[in-house]
Amino acid sequence: MGENNGIIKSSQNQVLHVSLDHHDDDHVLSDQSNPKLYDDDGRPKRTGSVWTASAHVITAVIGSGVLSLAWATAQLGWIAGPCVLLMFAFVSYYMSSLLADCYRFGDPISGKRNYTYMDVVRSNLGGTKVKICGVVQYLNLFGICIGYTIGTSISMMAINRSNCFHKNGEKKACRSSSNPYMIMFGIIEIVLSQIPDLSQAWWLSTIAAVMSFTYSTIGLGLAIARIAANGTIKGSLTGVSAGAVSQSERIWRSFQAIGDMSFSYCYSFILIEIQDTLKSPPSEATTMKRANLISTTVTTTFYMLCGCLGYAAVGNLAPGNLLTGFAFHNPFWLLDIANIAIVVHLLGAYQVFSQPIFAFAEKWVSKNCNTSKFITKQIKISVPGLGSFNLTLFRLVFRTSFVTLTTVVSMMLPFFNDILGIMGAIGFWPLTVYFPVEMYMVHKKIEKWSTKWIFLRLLSLFCLIVTVVAGVGSVAGVILELKVFRPFHTSY
Repeated sequence: MGENNGIIKSSQNQVLHVSLDHHDDDHVLSDQSNPKLYDDDGRPKRTGSVWTASAHVITAVIGSGVLSLAWATAQLGWIAGPCVLLMFAFVSYYMSSLLADCYRFGDPISGKRNYTYMDVVRSNLGGTKVKICGVVQYLNLFGICIGYTIGTSISMMAINRSNCFHKNGEKKACRSSSNPYMIMFGIIEIVLSQIPDLSQAWWLSTIAAVMSFTYSTIGLGLAIARIAANGTIKGSLTGVSAGAVSQSERIWRSFQAIGDMSFSYCYSFILIEIQDTLKSPPSEATTMKRANLISTTVTTTFYMLCGCLGYAAVGNLAPGNLLTGFAFHNPFWLLDIANIAIVVHLLGAYQVFSQPIFAFAEKWVSKNCNTSKFITKQIKISVPGLGSFNLTLFRLVFRTSFVTLTTVVSMMLPFFNDILGIMGAIGFWPLTVYFPVEMYMVHKKIEKWSTKWIFLRLLSLFCLIVTVVAGVGSVAGVILELKVFRPFHTSY
């Protein structure tokens, strides 16, 4: 990214001016005498561990997508549903492990660090592929932020609706607009977006990870209670039958379900940013692989339970959001807790996915406009209990504008399942499969036509086919929704 001027604080709270070049090894720092304070690249000592990395990944992965898995399983049935979910778990873990090896260029202990996903692509592939990667990565991150804004509004409306049913009875319509809730979410995110970077948002990711377990556990409990009340396990081997919907709609829904499942595991495009928060030794790759294993095991367990038990409880009528498939008024307080947990979780998850965009924009502007006071002038903000940090006017304006844009787009296109499917399709193959495979083969110098080379090529081709199928189904879903949709007039 060229040379960027920043400011960090020493342990004595002295302000030190730093000049960082993200692609060269000639980092210049005014004081590098104490290795306890600074890493080998002149940056403040990284303190992340396998547990903080796991928290970041779980926060990113166990998002609103988990709530659509019962619906996705219903479209595919008892055989294909769990198999597709396990397939994506394996692919995601394997590809993330390949990507983790590429964090340092050359030696895994002393090689040059790559701070972002694009830096890894630049170091190993270069050329036009860097620009393509950047467009796909940041478009996908932008789309995920939109999806999380929509998901949050659905949970907020569910809280309002459950209390309305409890107060007025289930015959009451209790409909409400999603717009006020999206605006409310946007205002909170504007404040949270002023957190300087991902490494300083670890506490938010930890809270969000706890919340994800909370609402997933409640969803599981409600599903088990419904199964016990039904006295039987619902669903079928092949999913929603052609009689319930048209044959073409069944095909589109199946494709969209695959996209939803692929979305539920997408986090490779922020893996390097997470890995860059880790301390060493051991090597960052070793720690990140452990975090990948822990987080993939945890998320897959929850996914299988939520998807399968949710489908068993509701059957082929499973809703797009697992928690809205149960009576809003019984038990209304438990559903309120679950939906509050979803809201808190998505507040943190939004930051995990938006921070890479903020970092990229701010580094680019710092490089090209470093003489402007609008860019360089810093304002010291004190937060009770959290200390103080420096805020630039550009950060305030850009991040506020970004959150505002995602909120407006969410109000225009509030299609929860369709958005998840499209985001899964856009990001799965290029960011989770293609680039990690290409970079790993260059990084490890995999011999052409060797067994591993052939395996990786075939796996990449298979995942490309899956991505195309998921994308077609999700786009078809959006087209169907648009036929009856009026922007800014969505209510449930």
